[in-house]
Amino acid sequence: MSNPSTDLFGPAEPPESSDTRAARPLADRLRPSTLEEVVGQDHLLGPEGTLTRMLARGSLASLILWGPPGVGKTTIARLLAARSGLHFTQLSAVFSGVADLKRAFEEAVRRRRTGQGTLLFVDEIHRFNRAQQDGFLPVVEDGTVILVGATTENPSFALNGALLSRCQVLVLRRLDDDALELLLSRAETELARPFPLTPEARLSLRAMADGDGRYILNMSEQLAALPPGTPVLDPAGLSELLAKRAALYDKDREEHYNLISALHKSLRGSDPDAALYWFARMLHGGEDPRYIARRLVRFAAEDIGMADPNALTQALTGWETYERLGSPEGELALAQVVVYLGTAPKSNAVYAAYGAARAAAKATGSLMPPAHILNAPTKLMKQLGYGDGYAYDHATADAFSGQNYFPDGMAREAFYQPRDRGFEREIGKRLDYWAKLRAAKGG
Repeated sequence: MSNPSTDLFGPAEPPESSDTRAARPLADRLRPSTLEEVVGQDHLLGPEGTLTRMLARGSLASLILWGPPGVGKTTIARLLAARSGLHFTQLSAVFSGVADLKRAFEEAVRRRRTGQGTLLFVDEIHRFNRAQQDGFLPVVEDGTVILVGATTENPSFALNGALLSRCQVLVLRRLDDDALELLLSRAETELARPFPLTPEARLSLRAMADGDGRYILNMSEQLAALPPGTPVLDPAGLSELLAKRAALYDKDREEHYNLISALHKSLRGSDPDAALYWFARMLHGGEDPRYIARRLVRFAAEDIGMADPNALTQALTGWETYERLGSPEGELALAQVVVYLGTAPKSNAVYAAYGAARAAAKATGSLMPPAHILNAPTKLMKQLGYGDGYAYDHATADAFSGQNYFPDGMAREAFYQPRDRGFEREIGKRLDYWAKLRAAKGG
C-alpha cells in the first residue's frame, strides 16, 4: 500500500527546523529536489538525455528503470512525477499484493476523473509474478497510470514480454568515481565539516561504495559520527572503521552470467590477465569453483579444440585437482587452467564442424552408409553385397585407401576446416596430403 507520508506532492509544508533536519538520515537529507541535482545519469537527465527530451515533448511514457542499487531509481521516479504534475504513488513488490494493486488502480481511476494523472512507481517490480505483472497491462494501455518500475534484474528475463512492450526500458549506470566524489562533497557541505581522510583513504571509500550512492552516504554518516579530533584515517584505518561492502554478485541472477561471459570472452581474446581478474571476481562473490571448472572444460573444447588438444586434458586435470584439494588450495589449480587456456592457440573449427555435421545429418535424414563399409555377419548380408570392395586401410600404401565413407547419393563435404595456428596447422597439412592421395586414387 502506498505511504501517504512519502508519496504525495501536496501543499508546501512548514519550514523544517535545523534540529529536525539533522535528525534525518544523511541520504534522505541529500535527496535531490530537482532532476538536475541527480548525479551520474547524464545520458538520461543531461541536456540531450532521454528523459530530458521526453519531458520537453510533454510525453512521459511508462518506464522500466533498470540499474544496480543506490543509483537513484526511486528519486528519479519521484521527481518525474513532480516535473510532470502527476500524483506520485509508490508500491513495493516485496510488500504489496493484489489488493494493494487493485486499490492503487481504483484511486488512479478516481483521480483521473478529476483531471489528475498518476505516476505509479513500483519498486522491485520483477518480484511480481506473471499474473500480477499482467494486471498492469489495462491501466497502462488506457493511460490510467504512467507506470515506472524499478528493477535490479535484467528486464528481458524478469518481466513479461507483454509488459515490456508497453514500457520503455532505461538503463541507469552505476555511479562513477566523479559522481561518488560529488556526493562526498555534498555530504561534507551538509555536515559543515570535512571528513578525516587522507586522499588515498577517500579513494578507497569510493572504491568500497562500488557505484552505490546510498552506500557512500551511509558510510559518510559513520564518518560524521567520529568524535572531534579523530586522527586522519589512511586506507587501513578506514577499513577498520567500515565493514567492506560485499561485491555485487548473485549466483543465480544476471551478474552471475555477466561475469562468466566476461571470463569466457577474455579467454577467447587470449588475455590471461583479464581472465584471472574475472575468475577472482567470481570467487570473491561466492561462486562455486566447480561451476567455473565446468565452464573452463567447455571453453577448452569449444574455443581451443584441436589447436591444442592438451587444453582439454589440462582443464579436466585442474578440475580433478580442485576436487581433491578443495578451497582455497585447489583454486590455484583452476587459476593455472585459466592461464593455460588464455595463452593457448584458439580455434573453434571442431565446434563449427560439429554444428555443420549436425545440420547435414538433419537434412539428409536416414541415408544408409555405403554397402562396402557395412559388416556382413550373416550369409544373407554377404549375398546383398555388404562389405564388398572394402579396402582395409592398413593394408594399403600409405595406410590410406581413399574410399568414400559418406552415404551413397550424398556428396562429400568438408565439415572440419582446421585453422592455420597451433597444432591445427599440422592437422591441416595432413588433411591436404590425404586429399591429394584421395584424388589420385579416384576416391
